Amino acid sequence: MQCNEVQSVHFGTHMQAKEVDDWWVSILPTLEQGGGVVNWVVFRREFLDIYFSEYVREKKEIEFLELKQGNMSVTEYAGKFVELAKFYPHYTPETAEFS
Repeated sequence: MQCNEVQSVHFGTHMQAKEVDDWWVSILPTLEQGGGVVNWVVFRREFLDIYFSEYVREKKEIEFLELKQGNMSVTEYAGKFVELAKFYPHYTPETAEFS
């Protein structure tokens, strides 16, 4: 298709959303079989298994564990921390140590 970069972003995200929606509609009956509860945890697990490989998740986990402020501002560092923390399953705000 011939379109500019702005249109490409809109088209690409729409297509991805449609693909994810189609995937979800197709897998939902399987997840609900036997009275299974389909909540955010279930969706997230299934979504990550399909669209975010274990290898990439492991790389993000390592990036989180090795995160240093370096030249980042406190705000940038905090944003990066929050972004990467979701990939480290052992981190919870309750168990975090601040020193």
